[in-house]
Amino acid sequence: MNARESRLVPFFFLAAVFTCTFAKVQWHAAGSVFLADLTAGGFLLFYGLDRLGRGGRPAPRTAAVLLAFLAAFLLVYLIGFFNLETGQALNQFVKGLTKWLLHFGFLIAGVIYLARKSLDFYWHTLAWFLGGIAANGAYGILQLLSAQAGRNLDSAVLEPLTHGASQINIYGAVNGSSVYRPNALTGDPNHLAIELLLPILILSPLYLRLERGHRLRRPLAVLIAFLLLVELATLSRSGLLGLFVGAIVLLIPYRRLLFSRLALLPLTLVAIPVAFELYSRRHFFSVVLRSRIQTGGNSTSAHLGVYDFIPQVLHQHPLFGLGFNNFSVYYEFVTGKTNWGPHSYYVMLIVEGGLVGTALFAAFLWWLFGRLRVARRLGQALAAAGDPLAARLRPLSWGMTAALAGTLASNAFYLTIPFLYFYVFVMLVLATPAVFSKR
Repeated sequence: MNARESRLVPFFFLAAVFTCTFAKVQWHAAGSVFLADLTAGGFLLFYGLDRLGRGGRPAPRTAAVLLAFLAAFLLVYLIGFFNLETGQALNQFVKGLTKWLLHFGFLIAGVIYLARKSLDFYWHTLAWFLGGIAANGAYGILQLLSAQAGRNLDSAVLEPLTHGASQINIYGAVNGSSVYRPNALTGDPNHLAIELLLPILILSPLYLRLERGHRLRRPLAVLIAFLLLVELATLSRSGLLGLFVGAIVLLIPYRRLLFSRLALLPLTLVAIPVAFELYSRRHFFSVVLRSRIQTGGNSTSAHLGVYDFIPQVLHQHPLFGLGFNNFSVYYEFVTGKTNWGPHSYYVMLIVEGGLVGTALFAAFLWWLFGRLRVARRLGQALAAAGDPLAARLRPLSWGMTAALAGTLASNAFYLTIPFLYFYVFVMLVLATPAVFSKR
């Protein structure tokens, strides 16, 4: 391989990491082709070609375990294939399986790639990943400001690129004033809110453990405050649920810092503009907030009602479900609605994969939390050895644990785990012990 081709590997890798939440940047060609799918595919292609020209090195054991999980999941999905009943179901199965193989392939190759790179490259990857989500949040704020000024930012920025129409989410109106919920480049305000959990929960413990006078202290405080503001602007109950669960996890190691000046600084930066807005538009926000906390609306029914499908489907196909990526087909058959998803990852998991698929995913999560526990123990070992790197690894591993817990909680009433961003997050989690153990 020549040098130019080798440079394409990190380019496509970091591009996929940065754009993995940019769901609106897509094109319709034999289905929806996302920019992140193209960059992830580019990485797999050029990384594979690059490895052909080099001497073989053993892959980390983590990659072997991932291959075993891939084979197990694939077996479950292929058995579920025999429960498909229509051509539409087959089409959904093929499209879903193709995308899943791309994402899981990126996860495995990414873990191998990161494990062989330096610690500096790992930090750069984490920065590109969290920076991409932060950039998405920044676009969401610009989108909100543009909508309030009567303009559609998506029509100016995205439509010339994708030739597809999109706009900010309009929740309703109060006295003739529209209630906007930014969806940024994700396509849904709830998706944006759940994806924002990762930078908020991962960066917070790192920020709290930075040394006095560190050059990143103030920028991180401002960034965390900004991300919290975007989180609130989405008006997402699922996002706030995930944030609450993640914060509870972080209280385990950092409860003594809860009322410290460091912890209060970003919260104060959030409270000031929020308090000003709430006071200046008291009636507007009182109506909006009351509508978001009520439990009897159509939105709440949609999120809770899908759980009623679980016993119905388990009665038909208890072990392997209806078939991968086929909830929408079943939902349309039962209700006649074509534009509704499961609104819960766990409903989708049980309905499409049955009890066997659900148990397999639970085993995958158990292993994933176990790898985070290994990272925390490695941080303790570094601390015992007097290595200053412990002040980075332990906060990072706790932040990832909180982010994983928050994401799992928020997906009880929404659906983001199948997206590429989650596989990138898992890749970073699994690569953490391998990269830091080199020290």
